[in-house]
Amino acid sequence: MNESGLYRELGALTKNRGDWEKNIPYVASLLPSGSVKIRAKALWLLGEMGLKHPASIRGCVPSVASFLDSPEPLLRERAVNALGRIGRGDFHLVEPYWPGLFRFAGDEEAKVRLSFIWASENIAANTPDPYRDRMPVFAELMHDRNDRVRMEAPEIFRVLGKRRPEFVRPYIELLRTVSETDGNRVVRIHCLGAIRAAGGE
Repeated sequence: MNESGLYRELGALTKNRGDWEKNIPYVASLLPSGSVKIRAKALWLLGEMGLKHPASIRGCVPSVASFLDSPEPLLRERAVNALGRIGRGDFHLVEPYWPGLFRFAGDEEAKVRLSFIWASENIAANTPDPYRDRMPVFAELMHDRNDRVRMEAPEIFRVLGKRRPEFVRPYIELLRTVSETDGNRVVRIHCLGAIRAAGGE
């Protein structure tokens, strides 16, 4: 099947959640594809499948994680995001790769840095405790040069503020300062939401 046909097939499978679990091996078999577009779609879908069926994705996690070292930014982005979704379903499946995710906070591509924040939010939603000593990384992202990254950075503080407010309280003043000074309205709004989630207002 050509690239267009495969992409359509994956698009149809994306909508048919009832068939996800039995198709995990098939989607994983597409990861060596010569098409970046197909590999990216397969990574995204495996992340969603892993969130819904973490026990069945176990054998595919190393293959997904191998794309963390890809020179192609889109594949790094999708691999980080997929591990976040799988890790939301079962943190233990991604725990060996979790420390290595933090290097993507400094990735040269803004979309990869953004995916790192999304992945962290996903994992922290069900497994917040590992983030206790990692908060300075997210504080630094509050000053990212990219608007979309700065818009998302306060959201990890909001997610953790609901679950472990003590992790966020040391950063209330930073969040408040950014909420008053950042030139992007969404960044300011998200900072205020994080403050409220942590009980800072």
